[in-house]
This record gives sequence, C-alpha cells and structure tokens, in this order.
Amino acid sequence: MKMGQVQETRVVIGTADCDALGHMNVARYFALCNLNGFAMQTAMGWPPGATVDGRKLSFAVVHSESNFLSEVMEGETLLVRTDIAAIGTKSATFRNRILRQDGGRVFESHWKSVLMDLDARRSAPIPDVFRAALERYMSA
Repeated sequence: MKMGQVQETRVVIGTADCDALGHMNVARYFALCNLNGFAMQTAMGWPPGATVDGRKLSFAVVHSESNFLSEVMEGETLLVRTDIAAIGTKSATFRNRILRQDGGRVFESHWKSVLMDLDARRSAPIPDVFRAALERYMSA
C-alpha cells in the first residue's frame, strides 16, 4: 500500500465527550473526524471558509460508511488520523481512523465529500493546485 501524508490529532476524552451510558457519544466520533479533516485542509493551505486564490472552497460530506470497533471511555487518549482514499473531479474520499495510543482500532469511516464553492453554495471542480495538495495525502 502506498502511503501518503496523514493528518493526525491526539485527543483526551473528557466527561463532556461521554453520554449517559458512560462511553464516548456517537456524535463525538464524527466531530473528531470533522475537526481533523478541517485541520488537514488548513495544512494544505485551504482553510475552511477562507478565501484562497479568490475563492472560498471547502468539502462537504455527501456519503459516509462507518464502523464502530471498540468502546471508548473517559480519560482515554486517542489518535485521529485522516488521509485521502480517492480523488474525483469534484469530490474526494477521506479515510478517517480513530486509534488508541497502542494502535488498537476504535473507529473507521470513509467520507465521500464534494468540494463546495461557498459563495455559490454548489459543488465545484477541484482546482489543480488544491488537487496537488490532496494528492500528497493520497494512500492506495
């Protein structure tokens, strides 16, 4: 498998991340992946909501497939990792993984996301310079 760059964020799960069942709430898994994806986009030079090369572009999830692999409890330290599985004309598929510090898998999700022109509020072709930045994170 060819490995590109990976965006990684380390988080410690707090009381506010957990629900009445005592484990991390399902919404928090998605929120962590979303935050990491925004960090990746910023690292590529395309901060979400910012104007770059005269355009405001950001990705919006249109389809996701997820697997919850292990329960997470308050106080655990997790690694959130994101890379790119595929790039199309107007979309990219982001591969998200949440792991324990020891590498144990907690959550995996693929998000097909369409590039949005935030002024026109519709999908847009991925500009060549943005595509090149995405390709650095491509894993096959």
